[in-house]
Amino acid sequence: MQPIEPPDAHYLNAAIGWLELGNPAEARAELARISAENQSHPDVLEVQWLVCAELKDWPAALATAELLVSRAPDRPGAWIYRAYALRRVPDGGLQKAWDALRPAYDKFVTEPLIPFNLACYACQLGRVAEAREWLKRALAVGDTEKLKQMALSDRDLEPLWAEIPLL
Repeated sequence: MQPIEPPDAHYLNAAIGWLELGNPAEARAELARISAENQSHPDVLEVQWLVCAELKDWPAALATAELLVSRAPDRPGAWIYRAYALRRVPDGGLQKAWDALRPAYDKFVTEPLIPFNLACYACQLGRVAEAREWLKRALAVGDTEKLKQMALSDRDLEPLWAEIPLL
């Protein structure tokens, strides 16, 4: 996929800046300035998803993630975003998030956030032993200390907190 050229690149960077400043409404306004031809560019879709997530507009986040997965199936984040939104939309939930993300593990075996999120979903589905195994897979391919800190602050993994330092 070709990189986005100015002026659309400037609007995209401005949107990212507004997000970093905690202003998703202004970020959305900057994204709206991007040409129709670049609206479905994966870089734009990723920022659009972040805006939707910040605004907790989960149906729009899911639609954006679905488009992102179709346009850029080689981006692990697309799959993670889709599962994250699926968990939160009406008629969604943990099992749908799990089902959407599980195939991504086979596609991206070195991406630690996929097994990390699968651990979260498994844990919340009451499958604690399975969650432990998914967390171990994440630790095996990612920054162990960083992931342990993330796990210890993620309430989804609370049933595993006591044993995380030992993993």
